Amino acid sequence: MNPPAPDPRTLAAFEAAKGFMPLDEGLALYAAATEAGALGLPLLEVGTYCGRSTLLLADAARRAGVTALTVDHHRGSEEQQPGWEYHDPEVVDPVVGRMDTLPTFRRTLHAAGLEEQVVALVGRSPQVAAVWGSPLGLVFIDGGHTEEHATADYEGWTPHLAPGGLLVIHDVFPDPADGGQAPHHVHERALASGHFHPGPATGSLRVLRRG
Repeated sequence: MNPPAPDPRTLAAFEAAKGFMPLDEGLALYAAATEAGALGLPLLEVGTYCGRSTLLLADAARRAGVTALTVDHHRGSEEQQPGWEYHDPEVVDPVVGRMDTLPTFRRTLHAAGLEEQVVALVGRSPQVAAVWGSPLGLVFIDGGHTEEHATADYEGWTPHLAPGGLLVIHDVFPDPADGGQAPHHVHERALASGHFHPGPATGSLRVLRRG
């Protein structure tokens, strides 16, 4: 049986969108989101940036008849600030002189025709998680990659994940030579907790199921 595939318009928008997720990891995320959508609960992403991966959650949410939620303050993570490797001057607001990825994110959703499937939660992840009160079918952690931020995302959102729901973590690199270690540490912590069972791994994307 072939895995579910996103709508061609979604894939085209994904390929055109600003962002860092490769296609194979994106398709793995889509498969997880499609599976989690069967629970009938919202699918949540931490770390919107310009909406590249949000498109895939939104497409899966549309298929399942649920809502995709995405959390970001839209001022950019540490490595996206001026002078750092992933800085993009095109997403700097010329009026305030700071990054603002929200307008680009909205254009990304519009290009795919997926605006109605997504609720954008604009704020810092721990603050939003602290006032969140509903169960989730999927939590995708792809926000700030410092130990502080990755840990806060894990601690803030996994308590809201329903039994049988999926925890997806991006940029998991067991070898420090390949990338930062915070997402890997969160992944190891989830497994050690006894609450999660390992699932598929694609590139740096890891999928775990809540018991």
